[in-house]
Amino acid sequence: MMQHSATRKYTVKRGGLQAGATLLAWGMMFALSATYAAAQTAKSALSTQTWTADNGDGSYTNPIFYDEFSDPDVIKVGDWFYLTGTTMHAMPGLPVLRSKDLVNWEFLSYAVDKLDLGPEYRLEGGTIYGRGIWAPSLRYHNGTFYIFSNVNGRMTQIFTATDPRGPWTHREMKRSLHDLSVLFDDDGKVYAVWDYQDMHIAQLNPDLTDIVPGTEKVLFAKDAGMGEGAHFYKLDGKYYILSANYAGQMRMSAARADSVFGPYEVNRSISQGEDFGLVRGYRLNGKPPPFVLSPPDPSVRESLSLHQGGIVQTDQGEWWGMSMLDANSIGRLVNLSPITWKDGWPYFGLPGNLGRTPRSWQKPKTAMPQPVAVPFERSDSFDATTLKPLWQWNHVPVDGQWSLTERPGALRLHALPAKSFWEAPNSLTQRAVGPESQPTVTLDAANLKDGDVAGLALLNYPYAWIGLEKSAEGLALSFYDQTKDKHVRVKAPASYIYLRADCDFMTETARFSYSVDGKTYVPLGDPFIMAFQLTTFQGVRYALFNYNGTDKPGGYADFDAFNLYQAHPHGTMTPVPYAKKIALTSLKSGKGFSVVGGQLKVGAPGGFDVINRQTGRVALRAGDQFVSVDKAGRVTLKNGAPGTNETFQWIETLTGELTLMSLASDRFLRIDPTTLSLTADSPGPLPDGSDGVRFSWRADGR
Repeated sequence: MMQHSATRKYTVKRGGLQAGATLLAWGMMFALSATYAAAQTAKSALSTQTWTADNGDGSYTNPIFYDEFSDPDVIKVGDWFYLTGTTMHAMPGLPVLRSKDLVNWEFLSYAVDKLDLGPEYRLEGGTIYGRGIWAPSLRYHNGTFYIFSNVNGRMTQIFTATDPRGPWTHREMKRSLHDLSVLFDDDGKVYAVWDYQDMHIAQLNPDLTDIVPGTEKVLFAKDAGMGEGAHFYKLDGKYYILSANYAGQMRMSAARADSVFGPYEVNRSISQGEDFGLVRGYRLNGKPPPFVLSPPDPSVRESLSLHQGGIVQTDQGEWWGMSMLDANSIGRLVNLSPITWKDGWPYFGLPGNLGRTPRSWQKPKTAMPQPVAVPFERSDSFDATTLKPLWQWNHVPVDGQWSLTERPGALRLHALPAKSFWEAPNSLTQRAVGPESQPTVTLDAANLKDGDVAGLALLNYPYAWIGLEKSAEGLALSFYDQTKDKHVRVKAPASYIYLRADCDFMTETARFSYSVDGKTYVPLGDPFIMAFQLTTFQGVRYALFNYNGTDKPGGYADFDAFNLYQAHPHGTMTPVPYAKKIALTSLKSGKGFSVVGGQLKVGAPGGFDVINRQTGRVALRAGDQFVSVDKAGRVTLKNGAPGTNETFQWIETLTGELTLMSLASDRFLRIDPTTLSLTADSPGPLPDGSDGVRFSWRADGR
């Protein structure tokens, strides 16, 4: 869209070259006007819906954000909860969010705009993929917010602010403390715990830049059951350390002591096995290249379990935990868990199912109902003079080589030299969103120069992109799959084009396409497999890029709009069928249950009325009887009004199947595939479905 040309005035004169030039000018003006109109149409149609964990009925569904927010640390200050997490090589880093109910969050600031600690941070002669800022410890003391974060190859970094909206100041410690957590004790002393399994503890000096000589101590034996990612608390006079241990089975462990230096008693598992039934997806096999992917494996259990997080108490006295799930290629997702204190230990989960978190549950109680809120807007018209806060640069950006003002209404990326997209400076990224998402971007490539490559990428390892390449032969529309090291090139149908990626994070498959009118999209290349990997230590990111592969600066690319459409922006993909009659079928056995002669029988699915019990809970009624569960998980029928024993939390799995959790046993209804018995004794769905917990349902009992 070259709007200056489109506003020029022309005088038409008859005859000769002047008339031809005039007609050409009018043709150019018409084409540019059409391009401008198409751009405005794209902007006006931007999607505003995005994932929210709040179901709008007093319940929520995990994850709290369906995009990567790893290594969460949460604290409460006054009426607000505050949250931050890992950002690795993405800039700006360390987002600070706040909430009053732990479900609906507001973005406040980034603690660091640029972390420029050497050439590789700027993609000069190296990269910091999988490095940068990780595992932050968020704390508040005497009017100051602190974030402590270790950085690979450097000392621990400290960021401070008196207002969580910023500005934040930055300084560096004299020590490197791996996965640290900091505790400001009641007596004014400050302590840090860090490291893996054995864990170290030390007192910090008054300016927090070093440890006090002689105070460092090893807390645990290597096999004591503790892990890393410490969260250090003092609660009711006792000291607690929570950690994530990936030795054997992924889990959360805890330790407690009456003295800050111990001795500590260890509980090897306060959360274990909770993966919401998610199958382990594609993995990189070995150290590529070449890239070899291992396929999804439903038989692997507990490799994705909730881990690494902290706990917090509300004003109403409830305790809640926040931890993360390695949800395959989408990345690590933060989840909210009710905490059950038992024998002095903070178990993630419910009394009848300790260590297991319900995917859907009642929201934390608050003095006032909180409106549905999301921290970020994901679509962008680029009409503002600043980037929306969701956008992050891949590594430290090169200022002066990108702009929102050189052509108002567009993001302009100037092409800088790079060997490939992987090393391209000024790639603008945002976290991919699940379970399905469709980013579409409009690209004006009229000002690319030979060697320039611009487009839309899925930043991962391996990565893939679709875009336009300029060479002496003209413009080519290209797709590149790094897994196969394969290019697909066709002649570009236009220099102004729509680029799209359809991403399904349940199948971990993406498909790329393009359009010249924003209506009809044409596939390009084969489906791309998105894999979980630890090279970037992040999930998939959408990226807008422009680089020059001929070792020289190039032209520029203008991106008019970025539109992110999500088919399923809520935890429950299909609305709960309140007041309808449904038939339930176990997906493993193909059997259902019905009422025969006043008794529950497994066999052909029968019809049950779904009664609304509020906050996403239901009762199942057949005539005058309700399906009932006792604390031992036995399932019968009961006459009369429904109570706790007749109430189930309606919970969808991440892949959309129905599970029913009994409020009497805190466990899940299932039809045993072998014995065909109906019980409510399952701690949660298994990835391979062998427990008979997953159901399909049909409305009206047909």
